[in-house]
Amino acid sequence: MATKEKLVIFDTTLRDGEQSPGASMTRDEKVRIAKSLERMKVDIIEAGFPMASIGDFESVQAVAAAVKDSTVCGLARALDKDIDRAGEALKSAASSRIHTFIATSPIHMQRKLRMTEDQVVEQAIAAVKRARKYTDNVEFSPEDAGRSEFEFLCRIIEVAIRAGAKTINIPDTVGYNIPHQFGDLVGRLIENIPNADQAIFSVHCHNDLGLAVANSLSAVLHGARQVECTINGLGERAGNASLEEVVMSVQTRQDVFPCETSLDTTQIVPISRMVSTITGFPVQPNKAIVGANAFAHESGIHQDGVLKARETYEIMRAEDVGWAANKIILGKHSGRNAFRTRLDELGITFETEDELNNAFAGFKDLADRKHEIFDEDLHALVSDTGLGNNGYCKLVALMAHSETGSTPSAKITLMVNGKEVTATANGGGPVDATFCAIEEIVESQTQLQLYSVNNITTGTDAQGEVTVRLQKAGRIVNGHGADTDIVIASAKAYIHALNKLVRPEERAHPQHDV
Repeated sequence: MATKEKLVIFDTTLRDGEQSPGASMTRDEKVRIAKSLERMKVDIIEAGFPMASIGDFESVQAVAAAVKDSTVCGLARALDKDIDRAGEALKSAASSRIHTFIATSPIHMQRKLRMTEDQVVEQAIAAVKRARKYTDNVEFSPEDAGRSEFEFLCRIIEVAIRAGAKTINIPDTVGYNIPHQFGDLVGRLIENIPNADQAIFSVHCHNDLGLAVANSLSAVLHGARQVECTINGLGERAGNASLEEVVMSVQTRQDVFPCETSLDTTQIVPISRMVSTITGFPVQPNKAIVGANAFAHESGIHQDGVLKARETYEIMRAEDVGWAANKIILGKHSGRNAFRTRLDELGITFETEDELNNAFAGFKDLADRKHEIFDEDLHALVSDTGLGNNGYCKLVALMAHSETGSTPSAKITLMVNGKEVTATANGGGPVDATFCAIEEIVESQTQLQLYSVNNITTGTDAQGEVTVRLQKAGRIVNGHGADTDIVIASAKAYIHALNKLVRPEERAHPQHDV
C-alpha cells in the first residue's frame, strides 16, 4: 500500500481563537495550552500576533521558549515593523515560522488598504523576503482570498512563492464560500500557478455560515495539505474550523482522504476542556467529538444496537479522542506528590514553589468539600487559583441570603488595592445581590452582557463554573470562576472580569488597516 501524504495541522487557538470577544488568555495560560498542543503533536502552533501588544509579544516569546517539538509561528502584516517584531519574538524557538499576510480582494484593497494591485504585489514580495531573514519557514496569506479575483490570486501567489514562501494559505476570511466552490478554487490555483509544486497549500476557513470544516475538508480533497484550525472551533465572530472535527473526519474517513495527520487524538478531549476552562467558553453538549453528548445514547434502539455492536451507531471510539482518560484520580487523602504528578501528566506546571503551594492548598480545600476530584476540577482549580492574585480586587468574604418571601441580600468584603472594604446590597436573587454589592465598592459602571453557569463534572457536589461577560467603553471581557458554591463562583467570575477591565491589555486587531 502506498504511503499517504501528510496533512499538516496548524493550530491558531492562541492567535485567532483569542480574538473571540472576551477570550483573552494570560501568558502562562497560553504556555499551558501550547504545551498541551505540543503533547498532541500539533505540527504548527500560531502563538500570537507579536506586533499587537507587549503582552502578545511576550506570550509568543514565552511559547517559543517552552515548545520544542512543534513549530511556533507568529503572525505579521506585510509591514517591516510587524515582521521584525515577529522575528524577535521567535528568536528562541527550536523551529519557527513567520506568517505574513496582505488583503487581495477588491473591496479590501480599495476600501481598507487604498492600494493598487501592483502596490499590493510589491508589498507582498518585500514582506516574504524580509521574513526570510529570520527563518526559511515563511507562510504567505492573501487575506480574503475567498472573494479575490482568480487571476490576481494566481499572480500574487506565484511571486510570493518565488520570493521564498514555502506555505501558501488560502483564507476564507469572512466565511463566505460554499464547499464545492472553495475546494474548486484551491484546486484551480494549484493547477494554474506554475510554481505551485514548490509550496504547501493551506486553508483557513471561518464559520460564519457554519461551513468552516466542510470548506476545509473540500480544499483537502482538492490538494490542500495544511488546515488552519482551533480547539473547539474558537475564534472571532462564529469561529474557525474546529481542529477536532477536521482531524477526526480525516482519520475516520481514510477511504475518502488521500492524506493523514500525525496527531495523538487521545489528547483532544483533555485539551478541549482546558481551553474551555481558560477562556470561559463552554462547549455545547451536542458539539461533535468533544461535547458531553457526543457519545451518549438515549434512544432505546440506539442503546440496544451499541450494546450488541458498537459500530451500529458509533463511527469512532470515545477512547480514541480521550474520553477514556476522564477518570477519578484524586481525593482528600491524596498527597502533595500525587497532586503534582497528576498536574504534570495534564501538562500543568508552576514557575515557583509558592504557586504550587497555593494550588495544593486550594486542592485540599476543594477535597474537603468534594469527595471525588476529576481532571476537569484540577484544570478549573489551577485557573481559579491565580484569578484573584493578579488584579487590584480580590474576594475576601461573602455572605448571601435568600429566603422565600424575603428580598435576597448579600454582604461582601473585597481587598481593593490592599485595603479591605465591605458592602451590602439587595437584589433579585443571591447572585444579583452579590454583583450589586461588588458594584457598591468598585463602581465600575460596566454592563453585564452574559451570565452562564455550567457544571464541571457530575454529581450534586460538582463545582459550578461561571462565566461573566462585561462591557465598558467598547471593551468586552470574560471572567471565570469555579466553586462548589455557585454564588461564590459567580463573585469570583465577576471580580476576574473587573480585574481585566481595570488593567486592560491594549491590543491591535490583526486585520486593522495597514
